Amino acid sequence: MANKVEVKELLDAGVHFGHLTRRWNPNMAPYIYMERNGIHIINLYKSAAKMQEAGDALAKIAASGRKILFVATKKQAKEIVAEQAEKANMPYITERWPGGMLTNFVTIRRAVKKMASIDRMKKDGTFNTLSKKERLQVDRLRAKLEKNLGSISDMSRLPGALFVVDITREHIAIKEAQKLNIPIFAMVDTNSDPREVEYVIPSNDDASKSINKVVSYVADSIVDGLSERKASKESKKEKAEKEEKEPKAPKAAVKQPEAEAPSKDAEDKKEMKEAQKDVKLESKKETLDKASSNEEE
Repeated sequence: MANKVEVKELLDAGVHFGHLTRRWNPNMAPYIYMERNGIHIINLYKSAAKMQEAGDALAKIAASGRKILFVATKKQAKEIVAEQAEKANMPYITERWPGGMLTNFVTIRRAVKKMASIDRMKKDGTFNTLSKKERLQVDRLRAKLEKNLGSISDMSRLPGALFVVDITREHIAIKEAQKLNIPIFAMVDTNSDPREVEYVIPSNDDASKSINKVVSYVADSIVDGLSERKASKESKKEKAEKEEKEPKAPKAAVKQPEAEAPSKDAEDKKEMKEAQKDVKLESKKETLDKASSNEEE
């Protein structure tokens, strides 16, 4: 379970500052506490509750073994998201969102494999056989791929969830995730539409302190989920090893049904004798004689 969120800490980080009132989205009204000096103030009690809810859900996704893709291309969020995503060992996009990143994932994986093939060329010496111009072109291509896709090189399949900072800016990523029914967790400011997201965290998505507070909490929740998964795996392994070492108990012998004892009652004995008289068993000789007589006929 994710750690408890302290409202005072959110207040100190400036999570409560929204946008100018004239730039607000009416769908954010349930999360707005008041207006002050032409700026909307976000209700931090609701922010804390939503952070807790999102943290618990992300921990479960991480515990199931699926990846969570972090998306934040705005200047003040790049370094924070990259650092926290690496701490949680999760993929992230902090440069330009590559169009079709999710909906055309096969092509993106091909580009990542191209990067791996260039690395193999450098290891086996093929790279040195190229001309100076070709080597320069390959190096430039490798650097470009590393910049845009290096952070998702370990993501071999579609992520289990998306965590987005500023859904208005990352609207292409949101649309792609919606198309593929991938759950979206996001920091949503007062100028955004919360209906686009399954797990809304109403918060200031412009200040670096606010972003750091929310993203670090999310990353810690994911780390907790991964730790839980690791502990579960180890306990299963220990249990299996213990079962192998323990001698198997011999199978209990199947109890045969007891034969019915002959009755000692005088009347039963008399009836049995009469039944034996009625049923006359043929001897072996009688059976053979009867069979031979049938053949002659």
